[in-house]
Amino acid sequence: MSEFGTAAGTVPPGGAVRGKRAGSPARRAVNSSGWAVAVPVLLLFGAGVAQWVTLLGVVVVLAVLAVATCLVGGVWHRAGAATLVAVSGFALTLFAGPAVYEGYMRTVGEPVDAVVVDVVDLHRKHGADMMCTVRELGGERRTFEVSQMQNCFGQAGKGDRITVREDPLGLLDPWLPHGPDDQDTSEITAATTAGLTVVVGASVFYGGQRRRNR
Repeated sequence: MSEFGTAAGTVPPGGAVRGKRAGSPARRAVNSSGWAVAVPVLLLFGAGVAQWVTLLGVVVVLAVLAVATCLVGGVWHRAGAATLVAVSGFALTLFAGPAVYEGYMRTVGEPVDAVVVDVVDLHRKHGADMMCTVRELGGERRTFEVSQMQNCFGQAGKGDRITVREDPLGLLDPWLPHGPDDQDTSEITAATTAGLTVVVGASVFYGGQRRRNR
């Protein structure tokens, strides 16, 4: 009976396992790539949302970081990669928020002439916190109070005429232009954001490719 079974080509259990493992690297690479793209993209999305509704953006970012670290560290059992994902992911959101805000405003924002009405340094506990009051010179002559999130860092003084960028959808506060000494700020922020995006994606991909089955 055993001889007949062998002659008929009965596949032993080990053969099925070996066949399954032979195809697993491709599936693993696709799965790892999917997560490596999804995690940084969702973090960038959360950072952008935080510029509009801070609490909602923070919730999105924390949820993405929690899922990513649990996946890499708890499911794939790569503690080092999970730590790098958490640290670089948090740093990414800090740089990505201003980068997304400025990129959006520079791309679709409407230039409007305005005058700086007042500049105040609130000197809060965590350090200087600048507030700028600007008023449109034309149109409805609306007045806006903007903070450092909108690039108010004292580069324009009271009475200065500037060109701000206004959100055509009316969801975001106006964006103030950089001062003459801050021309490289945008490039540095964008480069840092791009670098951290790569680090997050690479860390997730590495964790997925080197996952341990326990």
